[in-house]
Amino acid sequence: MGTLKDCFPSREAGVARCGFAAIVGRPNVGKSTLLNRLLGRKLAITSDKAQTTRHAILGIQTRGESQVIYVDTPGIHERGHSALNRYLNRTARARVADVDLVLFLVEALRFVAEDAKALGAIAAAQAPVIAVINKIDRVRDKSRLLPYLRELSARHAFLALVPVSAATGDQVDRLEGLVMEALPEGAAVFGSDQLTDRSERFFAAELLREQLVRRYGDELPYCTTVEIERFEDRSGHYRIGALVWVERPGQKAIIIGNRGESLKAAASQARLRMQALFGCPVHLDVWVKVKKSWSSNEAALTSLGYTDP
Repeated sequence: MGTLKDCFPSREAGVARCGFAAIVGRPNVGKSTLLNRLLGRKLAITSDKAQTTRHAILGIQTRGESQVIYVDTPGIHERGHSALNRYLNRTARARVADVDLVLFLVEALRFVAEDAKALGAIAAAQAPVIAVINKIDRVRDKSRLLPYLRELSARHAFLALVPVSAATGDQVDRLEGLVMEALPEGAAVFGSDQLTDRSERFFAAELLREQLVRRYGDELPYCTTVEIERFEDRSGHYRIGALVWVERPGQKAIIIGNRGESLKAAASQARLRMQALFGCPVHLDVWVKVKKSWSSNEAALTSLGYTDP
């Protein structure tokens, strides 16, 4: 399979079906994991922390004469009232309003207030919806799924209800077939070997942020963002300079760690992930700076790349 460098070719037409399918749900139900499984490679960053996904990402899948453009969205949530929280909800709602199909992702045997909030946003958009019941690999007694599916089907007129495991791939092929069938007829929007509309610079920031989210506690990742200051292609290898922004000096000290060891470990892992995705050697420099209360400031968010769709 090619690297990200190979995924930005010229436009190509002629597919029988083509459309946009948004993956929507509350935080931490496995939306990004499902996107990666559908694409057959890792594109979106993942972690066990809520709100890991902060930007809508297109993942393009071409199968024969059909093409589906999956849209991974931030989790629709009720937690927090910062400018960042409002941005995440706005981004998810905006994407739901502008697609041909919605995949409403829920966790098997669970339906909480944030699931209802996400379903309300979907219903308001009036797009066709497939309910995707994720994490069935964690359900030992599968007989419990049937009453859950009945209750879920009563909440909305879904095109279909599909139990899957994004982690193991169980029934994801069936879901993929249903998505393709639900798409409108039309020519391809992207070339057949294009994977995404996002740049390598964007993914460099995401891969570093993924390491920060995975390595630190429950609160610190939400006060952290990454900005790429320099991205240079030097005859087959990349030199990348990244800034990690935090909100308080104490957070900066935690991320850097004793003698810089924590930051060095996170940067090293991020660099390896970048090399695997970009298909070339990467030199990565990382600095940590403080921007007070950036997540609560609309202007600061915009300056850091959090712009409304």
